[in-house]
Amino acid sequence: MQRRAQRDGQFDEREQRAERVRRTGGASRLLAAVVAVPVMLIAAGCSSDSGSGDDTKDSAASTGAGSGADAGSAASAAPTVQAAAYKKLPEACAVVSKKTLTELVPKGAAKGKEGTSSDTAARASCSWSSLANNGVKGSQFRWLNVSLLRFESDATTGDGETQAKAYYAKQVKDSQAVSGAKNVKSEPAAATGDEATSVHYDLKKSEGAFKQQTVVARVENVVVTLDYNGAGLAGDKSPSADTLTKAAEKAAKEAVAAVQSANGEGGGGSSDTSGKSPASPSPSGSASSAPSASPSRTASGSASATPGATASKAAAAAPKTSASAKS
Repeated sequence: MQRRAQRDGQFDEREQRAERVRRTGGASRLLAAVVAVPVMLIAAGCSSDSGSGDDTKDSAASTGAGSGADAGSAASAAPTVQAAAYKKLPEACAVVSKKTLTELVPKGAAKGKEGTSSDTAARASCSWSSLANNGVKGSQFRWLNVSLLRFESDATTGDGETQAKAYYAKQVKDSQAVSGAKNVKSEPAAATGDEATSVHYDLKKSEGAFKQQTVVARVENVVVTLDYNGAGLAGDKSPSADTLTKAAEKAAKEAVAAVQSANGEGGGGSSDTSGKSPASPSPSGSASSAPSASPSRTASGSASATPGATASKAAAAAPKTSASAKS
C-alpha cells in the first residue's frame, strides 16, 4: 500500500511537471508570435516604401520622356522656309560686256558709276551715260542703268523666290504706269532668266523726245531691272525704238547670265531645262554671304532704277551736256 501510494504520488508529480511544461511552452509560443508580428509589419513597411520609390522614379522617367517628346514635336512643328537658291550678286558695273556697253553707251562705256549700297550682296546698281556730238545736227543722248536685287529666305517674309516673284510683278506694273508715258507697250523678253518682261514707251520732255526701254527679269531669287533710254537733242532725230529695245534686251540677258555665273551656274552657252538664259562670257564678281532683304527695304533701296526716275535723270542731264557739246 505504501509503495502504491508512493507510485501515485510520483505519478501526480509527473503530471504536474508535464502540466507546467505545457503551460510554459504555450506561453513561449505566444510570446514568439507576439514578437513576430512587429517584425512582419516592419518588413511589410520596408517593402511598401521600396515600391513607392520605384513608382516615383517610373513616374518621373515617364514625365521626362513625355516632355522630351513634346519638345521634339514643338521643334518639328516650327515653320521652315526653303533656302534661297542664290547667295551672291555679281559686281554691278561688270554685268554687261564691254562690247555691248560700247553699242549702248559709246561715249561712256568705260565710265560706269556704281550706286551706293550698304549691302552689295543684297542690292547693287551701276549706270552709264553717253552724249555723242554730231555737230550742227545736234547730239545723241543715251543712259543705261542696271539694278540687281537679291531676296533672302526668311521665316517671317517667306522664301526668297516667292519674294522675288512679287517684286518682279510690282516692277513690271510700275514700269507700265509711268506718268506722262505715251505708246506704252509690253512684251515677254525671251530666254532671259525664269521670267522677263520688256516695257517701252515715249516720254516727251522739254529737251526732246525720249525713248524709254525697261526690261525686268527674274532668275531664282534675284530681280534684274535694266533701264535704257535715248533721245536726239538739239535738233538731232530721235533714235529708233526697236533698235533701243533690242539693245536693252541683249544687255538684260548678259546681266542675268552674270548673276547665274556668280552663283556657279552657266558658262555652257546653251539654256538649261528651266528656261534660264545661256551664260555669257561677261565678267562677274562675287560678294560675301548676304543677310535677308525684305521687300519693304529693297523696294526703297532700288527706287532709283524705276523708269520714272531714270527718264527724269536723263532729261535733267541732257540739256546741260548737249549745250556744252554745241558750244
